[in-house]
Amino acid sequence: MKGELAMRIGAQLYTVREYTQTLRDFADTIKKIAAIGYECVQISAVSPEIPPQEIAETCKAHNLEIIITHTKPARILDETEVVIEEHKMMGAKYVGIGMIPDSYSTNKEGFRRFITDFIPAARAIKEADLQLMYHNHHIEFERFDGVLLIDYMKDKFHDVSFTLDTFWVQAGGADPALWIENLAERVDVIHLKDYAVVDGKRRMAEVMEGNLNWPAIMKAAAKAGVKYGMVEQDDCYENDPFECLRHSLHKLKEGFPEFFTEKKGDSEQ
Repeated sequence: MKGELAMRIGAQLYTVREYTQTLRDFADTIKKIAAIGYECVQISAVSPEIPPQEIAETCKAHNLEIIITHTKPARILDETEVVIEEHKMMGAKYVGIGMIPDSYSTNKEGFRRFITDFIPAARAIKEADLQLMYHNHHIEFERFDGVLLIDYMKDKFHDVSFTLDTFWVQAGGADPALWIENLAERVDVIHLKDYAVVDGKRRMAEVMEGNLNWPAIMKAAAKAGVKYGMVEQDDCYENDPFECLRHSLHKLKEGFPEFFTEKKGDSEQ
């Protein structure tokens, strides 16, 4: 029997970024995402030429809730109030940073500078009842002076929360389920992305088509109070990205039906 848990499953639009660069393509993409069965999205890599108002209206027309963005760090830093207004207009609670900007070195000193620079924006965002989110890659799992950079951020950057990416945690040599638990109460959003090995090289894969321990990940997410799991596949390797998103959602529904609310008239087996 299906039930409802705290975590909702959405689509990270970075997966279909080639189809969000004009308003017409964006509208078609949102229609397809809704038809696949997603109920919420992350706005990422959408053309800056598409106004936030158009983004909001298009998503609303297809009953897709905007949960989080990836916003250019320079805008978060220099246009904080405008970014806050845009997020409130779109109904998005979470303001996302995709990764540490290139202007900072990826060592302890670089992260110290990054934290110092972004503390005022993070506080302003929190005071507006929104939340600044930092999305990890593998670099945050390097140690300096015996301390992981992600632990350094956790301890020093109190006003930031984390969009933990399962693939990139694994790429950093760490356990995604363990890190979801480690960041409990500061990890409202996670990226659901599988890790496979093909021809001796690591590859991103549809959820449950790689080697990650999904039962442990989903159990940890429920325990840690994760609110949103955004399905993402940065590289679909010449496969249709919409079909990749469809397949991942199907596998999640099949493997973890307890995370999905049964709808009236839903005939899914």
